[in-house]
Amino acid sequence: MAQTADALEHLTEISSQIEAAVVLDREGTVVAATVDDERAGRMAGAALELFRRADEQREQELVQLDAALEGGSVFVVRDADRLIAATTRAEPTVGLVFYDLKSCLRSLGEAPPEKPKPKPKRAPAKRRTTTPRSRTTTRKKKDESG
Repeated sequence: MAQTADALEHLTEISSQIEAAVVLDREGTVVAATVDDERAGRMAGAALELFRRADEQREQELVQLDAALEGGSVFVVRDADRLIAATTRAEPTVGLVFYDLKSCLRSLGEAPPEKPKPKPKRAPAKRRTTTPRSRTTTRKKKDESG
């Protein structure tokens, strides 16, 4: 659920056209929302009903829906497990809103990134006791001019 809330937060940050959004399962249970619980429940119920009625009119399964209203639009996108519904201001960029909603749903299907495992600490290097090496000295040649 935290992953869903994070995805919605990211969605509203990148899409200035989306005013409110809710993620719900196929039965209509709210998973996460950008609005309070009461409004989220109403949005989820209305979006699911709208989507189901539109889906009944089609021979193929409906995957996205845009309903233009006087003061804004309602978008609903469905994937295999859930739906996302969003309201926008008037005259949104439809393709962009659909893209953002689909991206949000896709991100929910991905496994959260694993935290990097801490590297095991190495044992301190053992000190070696060595016998002194024989030292060789290189002598400079005397200058023969001298």
